[in-house]
Amino acid sequence: MQLWQVLIDNFPRFRDGFLVTCQLVGVSFVIALGVGLVIAGLRVQPLRSLKWVGAVYVEFFRNIPLLVLLFISFAGLRRAGINIGAFAAGTGALGLYTAAYVAETVRSGVFAVGRGQVEASLSIGFTYPQTLRRVVLPQAVRTVIPPLGNITIAMIKNSAIIGAVLAIAQDILKEARLINARTFQTNEVFFWAAIGYLILTVTATVAVRYLERRLVIRR
Repeated sequence: MQLWQVLIDNFPRFRDGFLVTCQLVGVSFVIALGVGLVIAGLRVQPLRSLKWVGAVYVEFFRNIPLLVLLFISFAGLRRAGINIGAFAAGTGALGLYTAAYVAETVRSGVFAVGRGQVEASLSIGFTYPQTLRRVVLPQAVRTVIPPLGNITIAMIKNSAIIGAVLAIAQDILKEARLINARTFQTNEVFFWAAIGYLILTVTATVAVRYLERRLVIRR
């Protein structure tokens, strides 16, 4: 009974935190997918200079902890004179961090596309960038929908770090901490915070399975 009472008494704050977390995840996902596709394209280019740029990006963001990137993107940039907000810093860091994993996943999908399709596209007059954009990447993304779903779920869970570190608008975790500081009902408060993240991850899982059934290319 006490468990439900905590939810009823603090529902507006839990709701607001849930919506903020949805915004964080949504913006970060758009950044991660857009940048990840670009970096994946660079990684499979025949030009060594472009491959090098993509490789440097992936190794940089994949091998630095997200927590460090958050400090750099917010405190570091502000100390350097760039007046960046906490929301922009948080979503930017999470999006660019996740983009490195998206790029490597999509790159593996590119290698699954038959070489003959690339050669056929080039033979009818497409340039290599056009071949990537119109022939290779659409198939590559469809091939790697399941692992992209796993990356999305990991990104949802990583979004909790933003609220815990930055002075950002209250997400689920930060709202839970504020409610707990007022009520001291730790178990009940963080149980509902966990349920909020569970709703997001389960929704992402269902969406990925639906896309997998409709779009995935089975080889």
